[in-house]
Amino acid sequence: MAGLESTDAQYRQNPFKRNWLVTGSWLVLAGYLVFSFNAMGLTWDRFIHGLGIADQLMARMFPPNFSRWELLLSGLAESMEIAIIASVVGILLSLFFGLFAARNLMPNWVTVPMRGFIALCRTFHPVIIAILFVKSVGFGALAGILTLIVASIGFIAKLFAEAIEEISLKQVEAIRATGAGFVSLILFSVMPQVFSRFIGFSTYQLDSNLRNSTMVGIVGAGGLGGTLFSAFQRFDYDFVAAILMSIIALIMLGEALSNVVRRIFN
Repeated sequence: MAGLESTDAQYRQNPFKRNWLVTGSWLVLAGYLVFSFNAMGLTWDRFIHGLGIADQLMARMFPPNFSRWELLLSGLAESMEIAIIASVVGILLSLFFGLFAARNLMPNWVTVPMRGFIALCRTFHPVIIAILFVKSVGFGALAGILTLIVASIGFIAKLFAEAIEEISLKQVEAIRATGAGFVSLILFSVMPQVFSRFIGFSTYQLDSNLRNSTMVGIVGAGGLGGTLFSAFQRFDYDFVAAILMSIIALIMLGEALSNVVRRIFN
């Protein structure tokens, strides 16, 4: 009878007990959001007023003006060159850095400083890095290429290292048992397990660099961003629309190429 009574008591308990810690966390978050909106002066009236100004801006942007197509194509070509060069160099460097950061293949005295370096590369936004390189090497495409190489290392090397850490060590031990050297170990036991993921990471980074190559030019690091910034300064909004449409076309082209590469290697 005692056992039956304890079972009945368990059934009578509320299965959806309130977790006061979770409830308190949600309340704190809601309070912080309200405080943040008030501190930054975000109001509904300001949003409605902004929509009116945006409507006027869009009216001045259309129809887009492609009369300066030579300047437009020149900026697009430079952006593509920056993105492709930075992607190739950044991905190759990330492959080695990611390998040295993998804790299942390297000792701690190698992985710890390498992971710190990779984290440092992704600490700052590309625009901040671009400003530093513009101050260091001057205006132009070189600053943009160096910026995107650093950004590529910060993102891709981390993913490469994590992918290598998830491999099966049975193949590594089998290759090592044959007396193969370190390079053979990487080529025949590590790379076959992660190659398809490397391709996916690399195509994503190329797509990201295509976008960023049009942005870093705003601070003088080459590419179409400088042309866009100049058009905004001249209030040449119909040409701004042409530039934005060209950027969209460039990103769509990069996406199509990424899909082709994935189908080839998958």
